[in-house]
Amino acid sequence: MIHKKIGKVKAVISRRCGLTEISVDIAGKIYPAINFDNLTGRVQEGDTVLLNTTAVDLNLGSGGYHFVMANLSEPAEKEEKINGLGHIMKLRYTPFQMRVLAAEEQDSPYHELLKEEESLCSTPVVCCTLHSMLPPAAASIKALSPNLRVVYVMTDGAALPIQLSRLVQILKEKNLIQATVTTGHSFGGDLEAVNIYSGLLAAKKVFNADIIIVSMGPGIVGTGTTYGFTGIEQADIINAVKVLEGIPIGVPRISFADRRERHYGLSHHSRTALGKASLSRAVVALPIMDEEKVEKIINQMKESRITEKHIIVLEDGNQGLEFLSENNIKVTTMGRSILEDREFFLAPSAAGSTAVKILMGEKLNLLDINFLDKWGKEDIWKKKELTPEQFIKGE
Repeated sequence: MIHKKIGKVKAVISRRCGLTEISVDIAGKIYPAINFDNLTGRVQEGDTVLLNTTAVDLNLGSGGYHFVMANLSEPAEKEEKINGLGHIMKLRYTPFQMRVLAAEEQDSPYHELLKEEESLCSTPVVCCTLHSMLPPAAASIKALSPNLRVVYVMTDGAALPIQLSRLVQILKEKNLIQATVTTGHSFGGDLEAVNIYSGLLAAKKVFNADIIIVSMGPGIVGTGTTYGFTGIEQADIINAVKVLEGIPIGVPRISFADRRERHYGLSHHSRTALGKASLSRAVVALPIMDEEKVEKIINQMKESRITEKHIIVLEDGNQGLEFLSENNIKVTTMGRSILEDREFFLAPSAAGSTAVKILMGEKLNLLDINFLDKWGKEDIWKKKELTPEQFIKGE
């Protein structure tokens, strides 16, 4: 059940891309709150607002924010005919259901472009599990090839409004990503899409993406069970990319700073998504680390059968982190900075580098361990020169 309180807007802190950050007075105490302008209209100082306080009341990870449900100072809008384009509803059958113009629907100017489209044409797609993986992946791509077009596809596995992410705004301002697509019930991207398949195709065909990065928005749900976490969507993303004839590059969730056993080394999230749930083969980028750390991860990959299902490559991820530092882009995961949890950020950076190499037709460093019966111990990238087309066809 939703926890609700009424408060008064004490001050408007900032406005950005359809999101207004405010402070509210609730019974004499001041709290931070967020208003999504395209859902509940604009707010200003002195307005009385109805707030959803559930997450804060439960001490959940919402950043300590309440969320505006309605501006009680605004009179109800006059009943009038709804004009304009778009017949796709997001947040369907909830009090906040909203109309969007999806890229693929009949009223869209891109409908004919996407109507019969079924292929990503060997486009590399970096498949993440956490929003904090987006900046190092994009930074690594731009560090190696600044003119490539990078498009971010946001799923609905976590935060639904893309405006909640300050990182996305920063990455666009600094030209690390060129466009955004929000899929499923997530909303607010440069384009809307009904699902991950049409979202990927829109990124490629409408925005001419050279490389696509996919992740959920800020936040992730986990329960400590094998399958009860939203990051398991990585497997579905990999499968979708393969169906659409793209090149899926899986980002492993790695940490030697997280002391929880299930997340230490290779997270159980990666072991489940890549080892159990993924039905398609991906390139999994393992960053260069200390030898004992690499050995730990490889052993966990073997135990979870990731090495039987996917191609494991070893790639340097340092250039992406250096690029973030040079551009003064700060990113954290679970409250930890790059300095505190370096291996976590090295992994998506290594995936970004891998995507560039695949796009450019360069050879990758296949990890030389005896795990693939099909390939044996042969370095297929150096000796067989596996092409994107051969990867897609499973040759």
